[in-house]
Order: sequence, then C-alpha cells, then structure tokens
Amino acid sequence: MIEFRIDRRSGVTTYVQIIQQVKQAMRLGLLGPGDRLPTAREVVEATAVNPNTVLKAYRELERESLVEARRGVGTFVTRSLASDQTSAEAPLRRELADWMSRAKSGGLVIDEVDALYAAVRDEHFHPGGPHAS
Repeated sequence: MIEFRIDRRSGVTTYVQIIQQVKQAMRLGLLGPGDRLPTAREVVEATAVNPNTVLKAYRELERESLVEARRGVGTFVTRSLASDQTSAEAPLRRELADWMSRAKSGGLVIDEVDALYAAVRDEHFHPGGPHAS
C-alpha cells in the first residue's frame, strides 16, 4: 500500500502531490490494476490533510481513468503505468541506484543530488538546457 508524504513547503498543492505520488507508484509497478488506494480517512490520519483534498485528488485520478471508486468498498487502480524499464529489476534503475549510493558516499546531500539530476535531465530531455534561448 502507498504511503503519502506531503511536503507543505514544496509549493505544490497537496492534492497534486497525492496525484503525483499515485502516478509514480503506478509507473514503478508499486501499484497495479486491482490494488486499493488508502481510504480518505487513512490518508487523513497519516498526513493530517483535509479529507476533501484527498477526495479531490482521487476524483482527478478517476477522471483520468486511472482509478475507480467503488461505493462502500474503496478506490481501486484500474490500469498499469509501469513498464519493464521502470521495474525494480530494470538495469537502468539498478544503475541509478548504484549512482545514488556513490553520490551519498561521496558526500552529496539530497539538494545537491536533486540539482545535479535536474541539470543532467534537462541537458538530455530539453536540448539547450533550461535557459536556452
């Protein structure tokens, strides 16, 4: 089952964080068709967010046909977003995990890792980098 981690300082609204975390868990194969999402009450107890915020996120996921609410039973994942390339056993994931271990043992802190990752990602996925004109 997914455990939501809400970062109130991120600048990203809480319901969007919930949506992003569900989608990420689906992409990584942690959530798949038939899996039940935590109830709004369970999310509220774990994160102290407003129940309406959780319900708003779940409604958006339902609108995107990623989950289905079953009255009195719960909200269930309806399809997979995972691929062989994002599974826990995928070679690229293992290489990235090894790199993260080296970065940590080399003394990088999470903000430095995030900055480095974002810069390299942008070089490869946004030719010219983030500030290209």
